[in-house]
Amino acid sequence: MSSRRLRAFKRWMISQGIEWSNDTLQFIDNPEEGISVNAFWDLKEGDLIAKIPKTACLTIKTSGAQDLIESTGLDGYLGLSVALMYEKSLGGDSPWAGYLQVLPDCECLPLVWSLDEVDLLLRGTELHKIVKEDKALIYEDWKESILPLLDSLPSNIDPKFFSVEQYFAAKSLIASRSFEIDDYHGFGMVPLADLFNHKTGAEDVHFTSTSSHSESDDDSDNSDTVDLDADNIGNKEPSSELDCSSVTGDDPLVLEMIMVKDVKAGVEVFNTYGLLGNAALLHRYGFTEPDNSFGIVNIDLELVQEWSSSLFSSRFSRARVSLWRRLEYRGCDSQSAEYFEISSNGEPQIELLILLYIILLPEDTYRKLDLAVSAANNYKGSIDTILFEKWNITWDKISEMRADLLLTESVCNALLWLADKRESLYGSSSIKDDIEALEKCCTKERKLYHSLVLRASERRILEKLRTYAAVGARSHSSLKSIQREPKRKRSKRS
Repeated sequence: MSSRRLRAFKRWMISQGIEWSNDTLQFIDNPEEGISVNAFWDLKEGDLIAKIPKTACLTIKTSGAQDLIESTGLDGYLGLSVALMYEKSLGGDSPWAGYLQVLPDCECLPLVWSLDEVDLLLRGTELHKIVKEDKALIYEDWKESILPLLDSLPSNIDPKFFSVEQYFAAKSLIASRSFEIDDYHGFGMVPLADLFNHKTGAEDVHFTSTSSHSESDDDSDNSDTVDLDADNIGNKEPSSELDCSSVTGDDPLVLEMIMVKDVKAGVEVFNTYGLLGNAALLHRYGFTEPDNSFGIVNIDLELVQEWSSSLFSSRFSRARVSLWRRLEYRGCDSQSAEYFEISSNGEPQIELLILLYIILLPEDTYRKLDLAVSAANNYKGSIDTILFEKWNITWDKISEMRADLLLTESVCNALLWLADKRESLYGSSSIKDDIEALEKCCTKERKLYHSLVLRASERRILEKLRTYAAVGARSHSSLKSIQREPKRKRSKRS
């Protein structure tokens, strides 16, 4: 049986012209897990299952706070946050009241966790530093952009709906539920579309919109199809039956939801937010997946420099890193650090292997490479020249075998050191402790459960990095053995 809030939401959707079929989609309201969408009957690839007018979406352009937002120069997510807080402040008088009542007060993203919870639960993970930086930046946004708005609010609006707590709550909803609609509306909240749950690599439904339009544009011939985050897609119920047999919509004022896969009756219909690892899923959407195979672990350049300084002088380390940069190599960049990615299978970014290799080069080889780079004006192929001369391998094999050739015993030992040092950031507990805690943890304890899934998945990647280093060292030894074997001379025919 449909819950009261779902029945109210369906009535609201009908009033807004949102079209979906009761015979196609079934809404499930679980008090603990929220609302999900199942196929009522078999759905086929290509079925059009919902149409959502853009006027039903909550955006800066459709909100009653449009003038207030645009007069202060706010836009993007900041402006959308004001629009959402404004409509929530109106309560039942908001045109989106029927939609807002099915939303939680906030999503359980790390963004809205306390600092103590962030330090306790996310210690050592890829999110620990990021979330703390996010919280500081968002507070500054509120202080600089939202707080000054309070004096401009209409007299019937309670300022408490624009408090810093409400701003963080609005940001969590927007981060996890908003879609890019078009150039005119920008990002917005799309009712029904945000009811579909995510499953990595299992997109059932696709959300599409035509490209930019303005209120004054009559020409829709140049519209393009724009893909939106599929995992936020939902379904809706119309006052009239929706034809699910084909896709014909060109209306630039309407968003469409289209099946991209067959789904059997009774099975949940999933969207997908993309091929994201657990750190990204928890950061943006507030959940993880135990069997997620798209995770990564980052090794900061600062950690590499710490390893180098444990073996060599600071001057030596700086010179080697400088040469690496002159060869035009770089790690990945974030707001506050340069880092290297370790993929889900434990394989390090090639730029990290090259850096470790350069740091560990014998002095005469280093000087030779240094001179070659200077003479060749940053010629990136110089590192391949060193490998070519050392191994006497044909040029076409160099790029194919580069990683194997770089994995000297010393480089592999460096990778093991980095893996151990990176793992130490999680604290004194072992991966076994985390897995045991996860097995005992209930999914109702959302913060603890998802942080443990993240910790365990990251630490498994570090285990795979150690395996990669161990196997790489053995493979390198085998290559050296082959290289040392004398070549047999062919006997002359008599």
